[in-house]
Amino acid sequence: MLTGLGSIIGSGWLFGAAHAAQIAGPAAIVAWIVGMVIILSIALSYAELGAMFPESGGMVRYARYSHGSLLGFIAAWANWIAIVSVIPIEAEASVQYMSTWPYPWAHDLYSNGELSTVGLSFSAVLVVVYFMLNYWGVKLFAKANSAITVFKVIVPALTVAALIYSGFHSENLNNPALGGFAPFGWASVMTAVATSGIVFSFNGFQSPINLAGEARNPGKSVPFGVVGSILLAAVIYVALQVAFLGALSPSDLAHGWKGLDFSSPFAQLAMALGLNWLMMTLYFDAFVSPSGTGATYMATTSRMIYGMQRNGTMPEIFGRIHPLYRIPRPAMWFNLAVSFVFLFFFRGWGTLAAVISVATVISYLTGPISVAALRRCAPDLPRPLRLAGLSLIAPFAFVCASLVLYWARWPLTGHIIFLIVAALPVYFWYQAKAGWPEFGRELKGALWMVLYLPAMALLSWIGSADFGGIGILPYGIDMAVVAAASLGFYYWGVNSGWYTRYLRDEHDPAMVEAMQQDGESAGKLAGQRG
Repeated sequence: MLTGLGSIIGSGWLFGAAHAAQIAGPAAIVAWIVGMVIILSIALSYAELGAMFPESGGMVRYARYSHGSLLGFIAAWANWIAIVSVIPIEAEASVQYMSTWPYPWAHDLYSNGELSTVGLSFSAVLVVVYFMLNYWGVKLFAKANSAITVFKVIVPALTVAALIYSGFHSENLNNPALGGFAPFGWASVMTAVATSGIVFSFNGFQSPINLAGEARNPGKSVPFGVVGSILLAAVIYVALQVAFLGALSPSDLAHGWKGLDFSSPFAQLAMALGLNWLMMTLYFDAFVSPSGTGATYMATTSRMIYGMQRNGTMPEIFGRIHPLYRIPRPAMWFNLAVSFVFLFFFRGWGTLAAVISVATVISYLTGPISVAALRRCAPDLPRPLRLAGLSLIAPFAFVCASLVLYWARWPLTGHIIFLIVAALPVYFWYQAKAGWPEFGRELKGALWMVLYLPAMALLSWIGSADFGGIGILPYGIDMAVVAAASLGFYYWGVNSGWYTRYLRDEHDPAMVEAMQQDGESAGKLAGQRG
């Protein structure tokens, strides 16, 4: 549970409360709770998969086991986009907090909602530091990361206590002059869930799932770790949101909620309240917490690229492991270059957090469908954890993820969906080189997702103006249509799964035993399974 909590608490808490308040006002409190429920339902779907397949990088392999290589590639690509973009956002978070240091040069790092050229240069240096920590010193960093985890959980708790104790303006929570509790309507609350960094802030629940293979009793400890870490993080995030709202002075709200302008929200509030010790702690934590996450994700993403190469959908060079340090260095260089690209196009924590949130939601879509499909087509596989109520939890999680995708507002939804679809030529290239093995079956297994993404883009475009659409679907009806359409795609996806050869070759105990005895019996068993 603590491993999950340490993975969840990153740079999101430093900025999420301010961005959510700017979008939804005091109703941002509700947005955090909604986000928690959605992420919890998705995480529970993955918990059963994590216990079934306790392997490194399992989050990008489950769809391949249940639906074949095409859907596996789409899921892996979306997951990689969501994770690799975390590296630059952690660097930007640190530099953005630097911009309020009491030095003239620091003030030039960030202005008008984005980092300056100098600020981007500082961010690039930090990304290189994350790279170097993994290039030579993985073991050293791993030892330091335990202390970092404790530190970055304690500091948010101290921040909440200090801000509330120093003076709490309860009238900020429902001030008629500022529009009341929900000044921009409930649609803004949903948009805050999708784009303010709330989904991004809960990302990290995968750690207890990835550790399922080392649990003594995964049937109990995995759901306890997943649910416990998400609930504890939700308590921290809601407390931070309430403390932020109450700590704002009348001058901060002179231009309303949308007029909030903080480059380092909690540090600036601490400075205004004369809490110098808290301000210095936050400045220090703004380097420690993001750097811990950034360096960890630099290691994680290199192994994701390595895993995609093993799947046959990336160049062979990315599968090379350094003989001494046992890390995929070519994959690390590739991720470093991609991180620089994200830095160039997204020059602030808020804009990049929105991109990561949408990409993260897309990467989570296959989990609920994969676990339900495997229940149908591979009922005999060992399941250390068999989630009760899956028939309700899985479709609920998929519909919720689809709604978050819609709430992200057009055209952002369209941009990210295009980013995912644009990678398909890479898959087709490697399939052509391999001679299109079982391509008809692979396409059938992934067709629901291939059509789901443009369908969601279309619904986002024709949706209500509250979510950036052209207004063909009025508010309220639009979300009902999205929910109904996504439910149809869910059942299509579940029925598209089959006992794939990847599952048969790697996780069928009878198959593995037969292969060890003689090739002929393995071939017969493979034919029966097929």
